Amino acid sequence: MLIEASPGTGEPVISARAQTSPQSSNARRFPRLGLSQVWVRFLLAIIGLMLAFAAALFSTVAREAGNIWGMIILASAALLLAAFVGLTTVPYLARRVVATRVREAMDYDVTRAGLIYILISVVIGIAAISSGNNLLYVVVAALLSAILVSGIASALVLRSLTLDVHLPEHVFASRPMLARLLLGNTSSWLPSFSVRVVPAKRKSNSTARWRWEASTFGLPRNRAPQDQWLRLPDRRLRRVRETEEKPILQESVYFPFLAPEQELRADLEINFPVRGRYCEKNFGLATRFPFAFLMKTRRVNLSREVIVYPVVEPTEQFREVLPMVTGEFETFVRGRGHDLYLIRDYMPDDSARHVDWKATARTGALKVREFSREDERKLRIVFDNPAPGVLQPAVYEQAVRLAASLGWHFHHEDVEVSFVAPGLAPTEDVFTFLRYLALVEPQEATPVFSRLRASEDYNLIVTARDAAEMPAALAARSYVISLGVWGRGSAPSRRGEAPPPHPSVTKKAPPHV
Repeated sequence: MLIEASPGTGEPVISARAQTSPQSSNARRFPRLGLSQVWVRFLLAIIGLMLAFAAALFSTVAREAGNIWGMIILASAALLLAAFVGLTTVPYLARRVVATRVREAMDYDVTRAGLIYILISVVIGIAAISSGNNLLYVVVAALLSAILVSGIASALVLRSLTLDVHLPEHVFASRPMLARLLLGNTSSWLPSFSVRVVPAKRKSNSTARWRWEASTFGLPRNRAPQDQWLRLPDRRLRRVRETEEKPILQESVYFPFLAPEQELRADLEINFPVRGRYCEKNFGLATRFPFAFLMKTRRVNLSREVIVYPVVEPTEQFREVLPMVTGEFETFVRGRGHDLYLIRDYMPDDSARHVDWKATARTGALKVREFSREDERKLRIVFDNPAPGVLQPAVYEQAVRLAASLGWHFHHEDVEVSFVAPGLAPTEDVFTFLRYLALVEPQEATPVFSRLRASEDYNLIVTARDAAEMPAALAARSYVISLGVWGRGSAPSRRGEAPPPHPSVTKKAPPHV
């Protein structure tokens, strides 16, 4: 049986195994008395109930004395105190005292219908106390017992449920994907009704902390890093605001009925808007069954983590850069092979075996064939991660997306591709490179040019540094996309040419080899 679910936003790596993360016990808040928070809550509950009982007794005395307003105020206080203790202290003590499975699993939220129901119960209770009518006491007892039955029934519905979440191995930002939820009922006799799989509750704990970071001391201070004549390693104390974890599940998935020993599946389409790490430490199984007075949620300790790759869809910058990169690369790999590259004029050092006699007869000039070299189509894509503050955040994201798009494109071409970046071991696995780009942030690091070993590869370098900083031997075998001007709002032009039409990209083509 398949249950359709509305698409949610939010995404995903291999489904990790379920992990139990026990919560640390609360520290003792009253060391002199040796009382833990549980005992403090318990004593406060006893005091609250005693005050409610005293208010009820004095309301009876006020009624006998003919003080109607005093009776109403005292009776209302008694009922409100009892309700407050029941809704706050009792569920807390139940979670902390009873068995581990129940203690770590249940959350309670009073619904709007529950609030109206409690208000009606309070009004009828006040009327019962003021009038002394036994029938009203019976009605109040029935109303309170309905709340008790609702809590027990919802706990039974959630007790025997199991949940598993399966996510794809490779996920790209802004690309819809399917997540599969498997909800099973392990009970052999009790069905479950009206169950929702909901996102875990997250506390707003975004805090700012002071942190030492690697930095560079440069002079003059008002110049760009590539224009400074003195740069020394340094450390700085910076206030960093820790962002909240990005959730995987954004919307709830509804299962109306699960028969005993039945497992249902729901395929949910979700979409992750930006790259990065998305995780859920637990999921929730919630129900309002049977009377919708309470929304009871059972937390399931099921940890899932998703690494979302950058967007690899072609952009305007990508379409602008790709033809020039491809042309320079094809020029670099031309040689003797079986794939015809071009027909050109004869040169003194050319072999007579490659003379194209048909083209020679047609044009009246000696022509030769030039072929692409075989087994030498090797491309190395280099992402030179800039230091913090060099690029604006939006420009930095464009650079990451451009590097990811180029890597993904050439991965599907007839090219042997390798990838190099600061903090990333040289690899030929495109998904390792995409995972690196999914989590990368600007940081101080040694220029990646110093790590590049001499090879026959043609280099495609995405960097924020000036091309003049690159070794001449490396520049002769590279196509450089310089990003340093993105954050300044202007782009330098090639030598002897007008500025490019799109200021967000600067190209430097090496001389033909």
